[in-house]
Amino acid sequence: MMYKNYLWWQKNVIYQIYPRSFNDSDGDGIGDLQGIIKKLDYLNDLGIVGVWISPIYPSPMADFGYDVSDYTGIHEMFGDMKDFDELLKEIHKRDMKLILDLVPNHSSDKHPWFIESKSSKNNPKRDWYIWKDPAPDGGPPNNWLSVFGGSGWEYDEATGQYYYHAFLKEQPDLNWRNPEVQNAMLNVMKFWLEKGVDGFRVDVMWHMIKDAKLRDDPPNPDHNEKLNSYSRHIPAYSTDQDEVHDIVRKMRKVVDSYKERLLIGEIYLPISKLVRYYGEDNKGAHLPFNFQLLQLPWEASKIEAAINEYEGALPPEGWPNWVLGNHDKSRIATRVGKEQAKVAAMLLLTLRGTPTVYYGDELGMEDVDIPEDKIQDPQALNEPGVGQSRDPERTPMQWDDSENAGFTTGEPWLPLMKNFREVNVKKQWDEEGSMLHFHRRLLHLRNKEPALHVGDHLPVYTENNLLSYMRSYNDKLFLIILNLKNSEENFTPGFFWKGEVKLSTHPEFEGKEMEGALRIKGDLGLLIEVIVNEYT
Repeated sequence: MMYKNYLWWQKNVIYQIYPRSFNDSDGDGIGDLQGIIKKLDYLNDLGIVGVWISPIYPSPMADFGYDVSDYTGIHEMFGDMKDFDELLKEIHKRDMKLILDLVPNHSSDKHPWFIESKSSKNNPKRDWYIWKDPAPDGGPPNNWLSVFGGSGWEYDEATGQYYYHAFLKEQPDLNWRNPEVQNAMLNVMKFWLEKGVDGFRVDVMWHMIKDAKLRDDPPNPDHNEKLNSYSRHIPAYSTDQDEVHDIVRKMRKVVDSYKERLLIGEIYLPISKLVRYYGEDNKGAHLPFNFQLLQLPWEASKIEAAINEYEGALPPEGWPNWVLGNHDKSRIATRVGKEQAKVAAMLLLTLRGTPTVYYGDELGMEDVDIPEDKIQDPQALNEPGVGQSRDPERTPMQWDDSENAGFTTGEPWLPLMKNFREVNVKKQWDEEGSMLHFHRRLLHLRNKEPALHVGDHLPVYTENNLLSYMRSYNDKLFLIILNLKNSEENFTPGFFWKGEVKLSTHPEFEGKEMEGALRIKGDLGLLIEVIVNEYT
């Protein structure tokens, strides 16, 4: 493919903002749209093009915005539609793109649609949600569970039926088998596309259609009591039904009716099932999120196998993507350790495909230990001890060394890292060897070199703790060597090559010429421009 034919989302990096935690402009301790506007130059200078913002719609906040009560409004906590329009204009002024979170699987129980649906069995919107009669014993219609603990069914005394909720009972699932629901949500997409948003990240895309026969989910033979209750079953019938692909295709058709818009799907599935979401003839999601780097052990052989499996499973014209951190999973610096965080960043930003960076990961932010009395996450509160809290990875962005890290003049909604005076944007921006300085240079190099953002991926050598590969485009070739542990390793690729280190996790290696077999020290990542190569 000619370089000019690649689209913006294939060439560039996506940056996820969790709006409550990014920047607070009014001192209430919660981030907002004006706060994001004030930091757009930071993102632009960092080298970011795609900005994905987690939900900002009106919501009772039972699940921090993933319980939407109005799909075409803005929650007053974040600002108003005038603020949103300004944000969109300012993003586009900088040649950046705005991706909105779309939450189509479920609404809030305070949404007018559900209030109508619940009002009586014969209300026109009754079938907009999943209502079923009790089982013969009076209990739930089947054994489907809530991701947040307990049964996925909630009994309604007034109408004598249960409604299904894959998450909180305050988040009833919409019935996507109903054409009226489909039309309503596709119209929501059109509303935002008409405003000029550049795409959507679709929340829990694989949940959107459920088994029509409501068959019980089978027991999970690998479940143990230390895991949350949802893992007792394999969600074979409550998620990932074949008909979901028809829905995704309809969403894609809407997106494609506007120029260069993007459809991303949140999908936690094995690769063999994930790639189906690209759709027949590549008319599904542009980017079904690939979460392998969030879930795999930090082991070279397993990551290498996953890269190859993914590359091999991609459909023709399917574009790869990689995610290292998000608002639902422990931060990368906590998962792999501070020493490996730069290596992980080099992996994310040099693999073939579109990478997504989670806010604060560019600083090396870590999970924050949240005191029991400050826990906010319903997933943790619903199942104390086993419910996985997502608060530790959602803490405020650390801008400078002033009070509350420059995030707010008020009381932050979640506590900050204790070391924010050392780990912050102002301190790290120009600091040689800092995580942010490394990210900036890596992003700028990636943006400048087509080989690093649209080039081919060539496996080179993986042994013990070493992972290496090449990226190539036209006459440019880069070799990436990553040591995923702190012990020294031998790099013996079996062919001759020679090159210059353009970027390293350890700055002392930069500018050095290297060739052939090498001894690679622990926690080292090397990005080398290859001059002589006998491999390809």
